[in-house]
Amino acid sequence: MTSMAWQLPLPILFAALIFGYLLGSIPFGLLITRAAGLGDVRSIGSGNIGATNVLRTGNKKLAAFTLLLDALKGTAAVLLARLYAPEAALLAGFGAFLGHLFPIWLGFKGGKGVATYLGVLIGLAWQGALVFAVVWLLIAYLTRYSSLAALIAAIGVPVALYVLGLRDIAVLFAIMSVIVFIKHHANISRLLAGTESRIGAKG
Repeated sequence: MTSMAWQLPLPILFAALIFGYLLGSIPFGLLITRAAGLGDVRSIGSGNIGATNVLRTGNKKLAAFTLLLDALKGTAAVLLARLYAPEAALLAGFGAFLGHLFPIWLGFKGGKGVATYLGVLIGLAWQGALVFAVVWLLIAYLTRYSSLAALIAAIGVPVALYVLGLRDIAVLFAIMSVIVFIKHHANISRLLAGTESRIGAKG
């Protein structure tokens, strides 16, 4: 896919962005842990609503379920909007990503966005999702740092998309990757200090 011509009226593009945002802002981590009787996941660990923090409840199945749903809301936003137009799919995907990061229902304090990033990527370009998965698995295996694996994968994705000729999607994910880095500023500081928790470490 080369650069597409954005021909939809601005109100339609805005509607796609808002649709994606509202779908992405569903706080599955919070809803799932409350339904399971585990209270407010925001009161533990990092205080966010993502799967990593849900894992700190000690329930791996709920964390995996949260990860799946947080990814699927990004994919769903893209696929539903694509029924209308490709450019609507791009904006809906970006909206879903922003919705997860800044949900209006929770005072704009959400997760770090990696799962929804991957879900949007699956919907827009499965090749990029494959690149993300391979890079994440490799770096995680070598370093045992989940955050580092996600950050390096987020660098590789827009580069891979650009090489594949998916220019508009590459630009979108370059922007999303920058936001992922910003949201992981605390993790980056811990990585540099050597205090970041490794995969499988307790506490």
